Amino acid sequence: MTVALLGLSLSACGSSSSSSRQPLTEHQRDSVIAGSTLPGAATVGKALEHQDDATQRAASLDSLTQ
Repeated sequence: MTVALLGLSLSACGSSSSSSRQPLTEHQRDSVIAGSTLPGAATVGKALEHQDDATQRAASLDSLTQ
């Protein structure tokens, strides 16, 4: 998660115009919110952790069938 935030912050420092910037995915937006001081940000962070854990479990189960 911190890698995503670091990547977002570094990409924001670029000199490209705002019109050529790609829109953030839902996961990226949620990661930014989770790293903020907004009320409920910690809850968003925990939800992202659970989502990532479930994605990893599903990927490992999918790899068993191959």
